[in-house]
Amino acid sequence: MNEPAPSSLAGASAASAPPAPRHTVFFVSDGTGITAETFGNSILSQFAIKPRHLRRPFIDTPDKAHQVVREINHTADHDGRKPIVFITLVNTEILSIVKEHTQGLVLDMFNTFIEPLEAEFGITSNHRIGRFSDVSESQEYSDRIESINFALAHDDGQSAKNLAESDVILVGVSRSGKTPTSLYLAMQHGVKAANYPLIPEDFERAKLPSTLMPFKAKCFGLTIDPDRLARIRNERRPNSKYASIENCRYEVREGESMMKREGIAWLSSTHKSIEEIATTILRDFRPDRLAY
Repeated sequence: MNEPAPSSLAGASAASAPPAPRHTVFFVSDGTGITAETFGNSILSQFAIKPRHLRRPFIDTPDKAHQVVREINHTADHDGRKPIVFITLVNTEILSIVKEHTQGLVLDMFNTFIEPLEAEFGITSNHRIGRFSDVSESQEYSDRIESINFALAHDDGQSAKNLAESDVILVGVSRSGKTPTSLYLAMQHGVKAANYPLIPEDFERAKLPSTLMPFKAKCFGLTIDPDRLARIRNERRPNSKYASIENCRYEVREGESMMKREGIAWLSSTHKSIEEIATTILRDFRPDRLAY
């Protein structure tokens, strides 16, 4: 009986080998972990990998620190590779526990930047835990809460009340990204963003809804690729006219034509993140929100 060639055996062995485990990334913080995760994800996005993410917030006692160290070390043993550990820890005792006992690649995001800045400024940082301390005293926080309530009240054209107070009014066909962008602007930047859907009746009249006409200068349009729109709508209402590719093409075409006629700036959300869309809107409507 003929034996398989060595190359064939190697190929069969490779094909049957189990897939390598994904990298695991921990975001460890004595606060919410949002800073660690946001910064860490920005760095990780430079690599063509899809690691498993585990956020561990409020690690603010030695006991909690030892618990998370055990979890990280167990993951290292299970995966057979070092977890990546992004940390934003202020307390020196907790920081030492995590740094000295963790079987992972620990990236200390605070001290990487704080120590050089302390040297440059000639002062010691306040070592405050978390970015949300004393929120009751923060006007910025109050403004964000008010903006979130405004965005929720004016979502999807629910209300035309107080539109004069809006910073921006997002217009576009249904499911083009208006709601998540409105909420992001409110939550991250304290911007009062309303959003209003353009519907077939608007296209038949060939003009903006009368409610929006007094505030046209505040309008910003979102559009989307029709194929992408059809896929999104089919998840919501499968096999409906609303989700059909023909209807999606019609609505997108008419929506873009209307925005051009009315002189409304717009962009496509198809290949842009919410952050990119929001930054474009801030640049055009609230450039002060780009300065801190």
